Amino acid sequence: MSQTFSDLSVGQSIGSRSITVTRTDLVKYAGASGDFNPIHWNEAFATGVGLPGVIAHGMFTMGSAVQLVTDWAGDPAAVVDFQTRFTKPVPVADTTGTPDAGAVIEVSGAIGTLDADARTARVDLTVVSGGQKVLVKAQAVVLLS
Repeated sequence: MSQTFSDLSVGQSIGSRSITVTRTDLVKYAGASGDFNPIHWNEAFATGVGLPGVIAHGMFTMGSAVQLVTDWAGDPAAVVDFQTRFTKPVPVADTTGTPDAGAVIEVSGAIGTLDADARTARVDLTVVSGGQKVLVKAQAVVLLS
């Protein structure tokens, strides 16, 4: 759905979604990104370096979160800037032989500011997994018609 600037107001929700993440997703992402760091697939290695277990790639988490914005905007090219700070890792449990998700990332977004001259909206995202914010200051700037 394509958004228009005139229909927006500060504080307006753009929606929310839950993203299920499995270790299979991490292996696929590693292949696509070229990031084969064993903290993203090897439990013994990850715990050996002090992590709670295998963790999602930061860029996987970031990209999954901004998908809410691109879907809302109706055009990925409308997102002209996106930035965030990583605060907590997203541990992804081994789900071999179980139907449960390895992790769930909850994303919600709201209009933070509007710039009438530039016809842009800043979308502020809240990104949580396991009850903790995993990204902060997650903000996307969207150019609108």
